[in-house]
Amino acid sequence: MKLHQLKYVREVARQGLSVTAAAEALHTSQPGVSKQIQLLEEELKLQIFQRNGKRLTGLTEPGQKILKLATSVMFELENIKHVGDEFSKDASGMLTIATTHTQARYKLPAAVQQFMQAYPQVKLHIHQGNPTQVTDWVATGEADIGIATEAIAQEERLICLPCYEWNRSIVVPKGHDLEQRSLLTLEDIASHPIITYDFAFTGSTTVSKVFHDAGVTPNVVLTAIDADVIKTYVNLGLGIGLIANMAFDESRDESLVRLDCSHLFPQSTTHLGVRKDAFIRGYLYDFISMLSPKFDRAAIDEVFKMTR
Repeated sequence: MKLHQLKYVREVARQGLSVTAAAEALHTSQPGVSKQIQLLEEELKLQIFQRNGKRLTGLTEPGQKILKLATSVMFELENIKHVGDEFSKDASGMLTIATTHTQARYKLPAAVQQFMQAYPQVKLHIHQGNPTQVTDWVATGEADIGIATEAIAQEERLICLPCYEWNRSIVVPKGHDLEQRSLLTLEDIASHPIITYDFAFTGSTTVSKVFHDAGVTPNVVLTAIDADVIKTYVNLGLGIGLIANMAFDESRDESLVRLDCSHLFPQSTTHLGVRKDAFIRGYLYDFISMLSPKFDRAAIDEVFKMTR
């Protein structure tokens, strides 16, 4: 058994069972990937992948266990490299951040700018997705750190730090009839077509629970992961927008009006999550502190000590 065989198994699974895509991602040949997986299966005397002819269609039951172990092995190898880099005082490397569009657009820029000035040799990658995707990317080792709300704090494989709280606003075109309301109600919101985030009413989220508990059915007509997209369609008159407070910029959104609805929804907390078994490099400590100054290195270590 060779480490690169485990790497191939993990990458094929990551690429949706496409051997060709896995080979491209690993900068090797498709026949080479197929051959090495076949050799591993022969050595283990079992099938890792289900097949329909030459096409991979899924993971077998032992294949699922092997994938989980292979992912863990590759993650620990990365940890070993990080330890070497840290103790050699090498301030170079790569930091992969998984986050939602709202966090990337409105909360991260200042911290990212500060980080890049402090660590010019570290390459930054930002992967954007919904909170569930962000959580999965960190939990599987595809990202070093995740920044999101709700879902990420529920993932048992991660250690999460509460960074900051926020609430929501309704945005409408200037002159909209809701501007005349002194205090919005859920019924006011539900009486109009709603444009909001694609995860806002998926599962047991804060927003969906508030409407459900009040017995009010919202009329969601369009969803997107991008607050700027939501505001674009609000500008077109297709509905009212339900967005994070931070996503409204008076100087940029001159054609819109922000209406307070924080009395209707509880505060949400954006968490920063890393894997429990991750080795935290010095520059990651510093990035966390730049994003949330209340967490210096000692405070981060204390949280890790209590939860690991």
